[in-house]
Amino acid sequence: MPRPYHAIVAAPGFCLGVCAAEAAVTAVDFLEPCPPQAPETPLAAEVVRQLQAYLADPRSTFKLPLQPAGTHFQRRVWAQIAAIPCGQVATYGQLAKTLANAPRAVGQACGANPYPVVIPCHRVIATGGGLGGFANARGGFLLAVKRWLLTHEGHLPT
Repeated sequence: MPRPYHAIVAAPGFCLGVCAAEAAVTAVDFLEPCPPQAPETPLAAEVVRQLQAYLADPRSTFKLPLQPAGTHFQRRVWAQIAAIPCGQVATYGQLAKTLANAPRAVGQACGANPYPVVIPCHRVIATGGGLGGFANARGGFLLAVKRWLLTHEGHLPT
């Protein structure tokens, strides 16, 4: 059963579902194309504003209160991902080496990211330049979203 969203933002070929509690964003989900949904709360309105700014200009930055989530290791991975500049990428292996862990563990942490786009896990790719996985998917709709996000940011995926 899909979760209730406090807003849905339309993007080229996909949508972003926003979940926002009173004081923090709790999730951003990739959705198949669907009708947009107006924000239901002031925080959801701010998330929508920042997501739309990113969709218009990938160099815009996010300044949102995110609800703490994940394990200690996942939070370390997400911090490394958040440091990857727009238009650049890192490989699962590079992050794993930095974190003294395995690439598969980094990939699993990327897939568990509750704030995609805000924490740009799409900037993590496979060694050799391939897309790798995305949001725990190895193909289909979500890889097309990853390809679009990277292209939008000026990194043309192979």
